[in-house]
Amino acid sequence: MPRDKTASHIKVIKAAKKEFMDNGFEKASIREIGARAGITSAGLYRHCKDKEDLFCQVVNPAIEALDDWIDNHISNSYRNVESGDFEGLTSQSEIDMIREVAVSHRDEFKLLMLKSSGTRYENFMAQMVDAHENKMWEGLEYLKQHGFNVKYVNKDELHILISAYMTALFEPIIKDYPVEKINHYLSTVENFFMPGWHKIYGL
Repeated sequence: MPRDKTASHIKVIKAAKKEFMDNGFEKASIREIGARAGITSAGLYRHCKDKEDLFCQVVNPAIEALDDWIDNHISNSYRNVESGDFEGLTSQSEIDMIREVAVSHRDEFKLLMLKSSGTRYENFMAQMVDAHENKMWEGLEYLKQHGFNVKYVNKDELHILISAYMTALFEPIIKDYPVEKINHYLSTVENFFMPGWHKIYGL
């Protein structure tokens, strides 16, 4: 469905986000979303195919921003390796992903992680861990091919480490901490995890 930027559609998305936040996807009511937006249920279906499509419209901007950040991060990392800029290689991490993406889309990520049961995103965290694991495994092989002293870790171990890392990263978003507390928490996570990652990367 094309993205509708009209004032009416913006009102629908705002109403849907509030209904999903209050009740979760499964208990959310199309009729209530329409009432919140000031339109009939029939009118609401001019903005979406069904309830899940509306949920996806609410959360997709956050997912797209996350995917864009990850793609740029990977491209920059490979570029830094090829240019010999090893300082640049370690200048950005998933800590920045939380600061730059998740904080500004915190409601959408809370929906994805806490309120998405019954949608295609109900296993969002597990899917994100799996995707990140695959990209990191490719990255480790790439670093090894470029002469880095990559430390051996098997895929099961890597999965456990990434799962713990991602859970820690998104915890302050789920807890809805204020930005100052999020930044403090992320600094703690960074100090704990990054030396271990650098050791595995052979840096």
